[in-house]
Formats: sequence, C-alpha cells, structure tokens
Amino acid sequence: LAISGKPELDSYGFLTFSHPDIDVITPEDEKLYQEGTILPKYRITDNMRKAYISMNLIRQILSNVLTKHIGSVHDEMPEYLRLMHNLPDLQSTIVNLHFPKNKVELERAQYRAKFEEILYYQTAIALRKSKLKSNEKGVLIEGKSALARDLYSALPFEMTNDQKRVLNDIDRDFRSGSPMNRLLQGDVGSGKTIVAIFAMLMAIDAGQQVAFLAPTEILAEQHYHTLKKFINREDIVITQLLGGQKKRMRRDVLENISTGRSNIIVGTHALFSSEIAYSNLGFVIIDEQHRFGVAQRAELVNLAKKSFADDKMSPHILVMTATPIPRTLTMTVYGDLDVSVIRELPKNRKPIQTKVAFDNQREDVYSFVRKEIKAGRQAYIVYPLVEKSEKMELKAAVEHFEIIKNEVFPEFRCGLLHGQMFWYEKDEDMNAFLNKAYAILVATTVIEVGIDVPNSTVMVIENAERFGLSQLHQLRGRVGRGEHQSYCILMTKDNFKYLMKKNAGEDERLAAIIRLKTMEETTDGFKVSEVDLKLRGPGDILGTRQAGIPEFKYVDLARDGEVIERAKKTAEAI
Repeated sequence: LAISGKPELDSYGFLTFSHPDIDVITPEDEKLYQEGTILPKYRITDNMRKAYISMNLIRQILSNVLTKHIGSVHDEMPEYLRLMHNLPDLQSTIVNLHFPKNKVELERAQYRAKFEEILYYQTAIALRKSKLKSNEKGVLIEGKSALARDLYSALPFEMTNDQKRVLNDIDRDFRSGSPMNRLLQGDVGSGKTIVAIFAMLMAIDAGQQVAFLAPTEILAEQHYHTLKKFINREDIVITQLLGGQKKRMRRDVLENISTGRSNIIVGTHALFSSEIAYSNLGFVIIDEQHRFGVAQRAELVNLAKKSFADDKMSPHILVMTATPIPRTLTMTVYGDLDVSVIRELPKNRKPIQTKVAFDNQREDVYSFVRKEIKAGRQAYIVYPLVEKSEKMELKAAVEHFEIIKNEVFPEFRCGLLHGQMFWYEKDEDMNAFLNKAYAILVATTVIEVGIDVPNSTVMVIENAERFGLSQLHQLRGRVGRGEHQSYCILMTKDNFKYLMKKNAGEDERLAAIIRLKTMEETTDGFKVSEVDLKLRGPGDILGTRQAGIPEFKYVDLARDGEVIERAKKTAEAI
C-alpha cells in the first residue's frame, strides 16, 4: 500500500493517520515503481470498479490507443512558433502527458499544453483589441489644456511620478485618434481620482462631456464633492444623477445633460438609463469596475455613441479600480484593456501599522483606541454580521454597538452603520463621522467602499480570521487617509482554534493564519492580491459572474504567470 496524509501523534505518542489516501499497488506496478517509471493515474469511478475496470486496464487501453492512432493527430501550431519557444510537437506532447519517459519530458509536455491553451485565448483578445482600434474613431483631445494647467499650478501637493506617468499614457491615448480603453489600477489612497480629474479637464477643454460612474450613491456623492473642491470654477457645471432624485429635479438635470450645459455628470446606475440624451459624451470614467458587468459598460458606450453627429465616433473609457488585481488576471481577464498602475503612495502618507491581537489582549486594544481618540483622532470598529445569528457565533454589529456605546466607551459618542439601513441613513451617519460628531463608528463591511475620513486613524476588525484577504485590505484602506500614523488591529479568538466550524478542515485554519500573517507583513495591495489568488482562485477574486473568466483545463492563473506573459506577447506579435 502507498499511504499518504497528514501524520499526527496521538495521546500515547503513536504516529497516526486520520483519513489517509490509500493506493493499492499491484505487483506489476511495484516492479515499474522500483525501476523509476512515472505512472499515470486516472480517476476510477464506482461504475468502472463494478465493471472490473482497474487502473492497469485503463493504462493498457490508452497505451494501445496511442500506439495505433497518435499518427493521425494533426498539429495546428505553426512550426516557427514551436521552434521559437522550444516546444515539443503535439504527438509527442500527448504521449508524454500519459507515459513520460522522464520528468523533463513530462514538464515540456505540460508546458506545451498550457502555452497552446492560453495562446489561443490571448490571440482572440489581441484580435478584438486591434479591431477596436482600427474600426472605431476616438474623439481627438489635444493635450495642451489650459484648464488642466490652471489646476496643476493650484495643487497644494506634488504629484507622484506614477501619477504623472499615467497622465502621459492617457494623453497619448486622447491624441491617438483611436478610442482609449484603459484600466487604471492603484491601491486605496494612491491618488487615482486626481489623475481622473486632470483627464476630465482635458476632455472638457476639447468640448466634450464627461460621465463619472460610481457603484454606490455614497461614493457618487463623495466623488461629486471631491470634483467640486478641485474644479472650483463657474464655467464648469458638475451635475449629480442619482436614482432617488425627485421628478422635477431629475427633469432639470436631464435637460442640462441633453443641452450640453452639464460638463461632468456624476452618478450611479442611473447614468445608463435609456431616457438620457448626452451631448458629445467623449469621456467615460468607471470607478470600481468589478462592481459593473461588461454589458453595463457597453450600454454606456452606446449612449455615448448616440450623442455624436458622426456614428463612427466612440468615447474614451477609463476604468478605475482600488482592488489590486494580480498580474496574471489583468493579462487574462482585462486583456482587451491597456493597463496603467499607480504603486507609489503620496509623499505624506505613512504605511498603516497592522497587528493581530487576541481576545486576552482586548483591554490593551481598548486602551489604545481610547488614547488615540483623546489625542483628537477617530476610530472604526468593524463586525462581520449585522445581527447575531443562531448558527454562527460571530460578533454582530447591532448587539455589540450597545456594549461599545454603553459599557466600553460611554465617554465618547458612537455611530452605527450597516447594510440594512436606508441609503440616506447611511449617508447621514457617514457624514456625521466625517464631521467629527462621532468619535467611534461601529460598522459592518458596508464601509469597505466608503468615503474618506482623514481624521480616523484606528480600525479594529473583529473576527478578522473570517474575512477574505482583499476585504481586509480594502477595510484597512479606510484609515491612513491623512498625515497621522494609522493602525489596523485584527482581533481574533485566542489562537482562534475554537472559532473554526467543527467540520472545518486544516486547510481553512491554515488559510486564515496565512491571511492574518500576510496583513501583518505587507501593506502592498498587489502582494496581498497575489497571496489571495493562490488561496482562493481567480473566480472568487473578481466575482465569477462579472469577470467572465474562462475555465482553463491546463493553465493555473495563480501560478502560471510566466507562460501567460509569454503567450500574451506572442499573441500581440501575431
């Protein structure tokens, strides 16, 4: 027998295996193993067992099939590509995937299978991208913008090199004559919005209207106020278009949009309502792209096309995300977009200090929060649930809000924010926190995509081991928005071994430890996203429904970065 599993010592000191995998080795296999042969393993179903189909029989069948018929397999890959990338031909690839002569041949065959699979996919994307560039005309926006120059001279801070580089990318796209399709990735607080504002001013100077699409009303409101703060001019009209507006107000807004009086329209899903007639909508910005589907992006593009006299004209699109996406996913899922990345944080930002704390350190954590608030700062305390559930012993926001407010911090004003509140109640509480009416905001993950509160410097996350990595990173990004040192404390039960579900496997516990350790060790969202991809896989990171990630047979998006990159370059060259 070959037995594999996780060995443990029992209470008597004996080595035990609980639920190991057991392979029965036949005498023929034993001989082959001793000779160092690599043997293929196939999945044997119950029905196959009942029909006396053994592993050996399957190997024999496949060996016969390959011997007789491998000659009829036709290789679609051109020979020049095979030679360029040192790939085996398809016939020997198939033989070596089943019956490899040695480890080197097996690895070459696996590499060929992966490369070919991802190459066809990347070629289709590259084709779509080049068609878009050659068939559609982009609005011509000249880089020399007086509005952008005025803002640049008035800025109270120096832009980072990354921000300047991204602006150059956008400027090049604007002047190319083809429609821009660019993804701007930047961690929370890296300064993507100011880059978008410069691009908007360049578009307005060229006589174009701009639409700014946000995933939630509270975020649309924040963008609206940010734009008002930076573009403080009477000759530029910034309009809000939200779902809950009164009829009369909406009528006026729609009229301002259709006559071209509105230069910038900020809104949520209301922006792609069919009742809107835009006027030369030459530039569309989509914030937090993963919250919108590809179809929704297309709807907005169609409305923009209708707003031009020339039906061949297409708007420029800038898609922004604060969720750092691993490189392999960017190349695969967003392959039809050009990518710009802002990694550098603004000069005055200090990295957020992150610590894991256990229940027995709770008093110390509360003392630290109290000290920060007395120094004039504010704090978030985040819980995983809104109301306590019978099934899970996770801390619930509503219940703990009463304890925090009345027992732990009775001397401070506390606010509560969760997803089951009406949007205007959320707005009220968030604005009260922003205006320092509350010292502490008790919340659920609804603040993950929230507004900036530069004065909040502490975030305590309860049951932190229950959150995903990207969620923890997004939550942490709510602090550290000002010039003061900020802290993120990840609370978990003492060694949190008792919190795991009774049937939770070792894997879940290990993944939780890796998540908490990763958060302690790095504040770089791109490093966090790479670990997250290895733990969860691509579908969970982007939300499978929206992402349109193909099911690859051979390629592993978490680990095959080098193959994907090589195939992408080859596809673009083709």
